[in-house]
Amino acid sequence: MAEPRLTSRHFIPLFITQALGALNDNLFKNALVVLALFNLSTRQAAALSALSGGLFLLPYILVSAPAGQLADAHDKARLMLWTKYWELGLMLLALIGFLTGHFGFLLAVLAGLGLQAAFFSPLKYGILPELFSGDRLVCGNGAIEAGTFAGIVLGTVVGGVLILLPHGRFLAPLAAILLALAGILSARNIPATPPAAPGLKPDWNLWRANIQLLRIAAANRPVWFACWSISWFWALGATVLAAFPVLAKARLHADGHVVTLLLGVFAVGVGIGALVAGRVVHGRHLLRMTLPAGLGMSLFIADFAITAAHLTVPDVPTLLARLAGWHALIDLALTAICGGLFSVPFYVLLQGRAATAERARMVSANNVLNAAATLAAGGIEAVAYAKGTSPGTVLLIAACLNLAVMGWIWRTALGLNRARR
Repeated sequence: MAEPRLTSRHFIPLFITQALGALNDNLFKNALVVLALFNLSTRQAAALSALSGGLFLLPYILVSAPAGQLADAHDKARLMLWTKYWELGLMLLALIGFLTGHFGFLLAVLAGLGLQAAFFSPLKYGILPELFSGDRLVCGNGAIEAGTFAGIVLGTVVGGVLILLPHGRFLAPLAAILLALAGILSARNIPATPPAAPGLKPDWNLWRANIQLLRIAAANRPVWFACWSISWFWALGATVLAAFPVLAKARLHADGHVVTLLLGVFAVGVGIGALVAGRVVHGRHLLRMTLPAGLGMSLFIADFAITAAHLTVPDVPTLLARLAGWHALIDLALTAICGGLFSVPFYVLLQGRAATAERARMVSANNVLNAAATLAAGGIEAVAYAKGTSPGTVLLIAACLNLAVMGWIWRTALGLNRARR
């Protein structure tokens, strides 16, 4: 039965649970990266930072198929509770890793968190259509996206701050443990849901399971379209985010606080865009905002790249004291808001057009493509920087490629609309 309000007891526990999870993941990841920066050589810290991103994403490619099968076969609320116990166990291990300063052990914990997140994601997105329908499903997705990005911002900041405090190696994992406990308490109140595909057994032959998963998704044209569109959003977002540290060092000559501000503005902007999407996007015209939002992303990314190329801002006060600094921040915020407006309708399309018994698996198929696209974008961008390409040029190329993708999205959306008539 669909819930009439997002403030209901059916939705609030889910919202809190997933937001705390995003906060905790990013608290741990940033605490680990900052600790490495102050305890390893520059080269070792850079390698650890790059490796950490891959370790967290790789499980999405490896285990998304059985994760989706388990989510379709069982009560999603109960499985979410078990993933939070899993998270608590990992954070207890993180305490040992931080206190001993063993970076290999901490990277193993990070890989475990990626594995836990890969099992949690199809539960989070798969349960939404069981709680909401129609326009409320759009609002629910918008709220979930906003909560996720708020958690990313807060977790990144808190992790970096706590680890640098006296006794930070104890305080950062302690905060993570407390957040995991809070997540368990909230997950206990998520309403139970009937299994969508009772009796479905997970296939632990990961290669075979992933191939079958992608074949099922490809057979459903609207779902496949949504998966690739969301994957492009994540690839583009990863490209923009990865450009910030390079841009800050090579062009802006800025310190780490400027990079943090840029990341924060971007994450908050996506959250705002997701909330706006929940208000303005409706079922009959689900994709009507995606093209203007996509074009807006290209426009504001290009303008940000051009504006930043002429800026020199060593710190946040200097950035905020200059008109061009505000120009760049507004460009960044508008890019992110357009991103939120762009992505939410495709999540709703994916959930709404997937068969009920396959919905969680379709979310898992989306996760496989998202992770692969993000890793590919990161690899291509790293090669571009290694060959001396400027971050501004990378962003301009990304903006132009986005225009081409918007053309494909528009043509495909028109084809889907004609097919439904």
